Amino acid sequence: MDPGYVNTQPQPQPQVEPKEEQMAMVPQAFPLRCCRCCLVVDPGSWGQALASPLLQEGLPDSGPHPCPQQPLRARHCRECGHCVRRYDHHCPWMENCVGERNHPLFVAYLALQLVVLLWGLNLAWSGLRFFQPWGLWLRSSGLLFATFLLLSLFSFVAGLLLASHLYLVASNTTTWEFISSHRIAYLRQRSGNPFDRGLIRNLAHFFCGWPSGSWETLWAEEEEEGSSQTV
Repeated sequence: MDPGYVNTQPQPQPQVEPKEEQMAMVPQAFPLRCCRCCLVVDPGSWGQALASPLLQEGLPDSGPHPCPQQPLRARHCRECGHCVRRYDHHCPWMENCVGERNHPLFVAYLALQLVVLLWGLNLAWSGLRFFQPWGLWLRSSGLLFATFLLLSLFSFVAGLLLASHLYLVASNTTTWEFISSHRIAYLRQRSGNPFDRGLIRNLAHFFCGWPSGSWETLWAEEEEEGSSQTV
């Protein structure tokens, strides 16, 4: 499933001047980055884009050879070979990235997995009989007890993953941002999380897509609020 791949294919477009609204929507303090990993794939197609004065100012280039720009919160996945919007992590078990489009499904998958594991754990526990001699119990229930221990371990891991992702969703952050906040430019510039809109709005946006809006716009609004409070 597409986790939210960023379209990096060059598409011819008429040359137009950037509008004032477009310039206002892009935070001037944080210019959009070009994904250099995507440039390596076909460097000839992007040669003219690197010299664009708009890109040097951090504004979107609408020329005939647009640079593969990374939106805010996007990251290039080396395993998938794509830039993923709101990159969370690359799941080796699903062999796919978890990003903006499939993160809610991933959380639902973890919840369903935990329910199934707990159901199997209950079945294994109900089949155990402890009031037997040790030798007889080991022959009759040893394999079932080993299954119970294995399911307990899997349930603990699934519950820990689900709890950690629910915490990240409630604070509107990602696994990548939580682990590597000191390496991410748009997080180093702020003391707190610039995308946190409160518990209710974070959950509504994550599961229902409301309220809508780009991360660049939200980052700019938080930056303006922080500047006004400082003044």
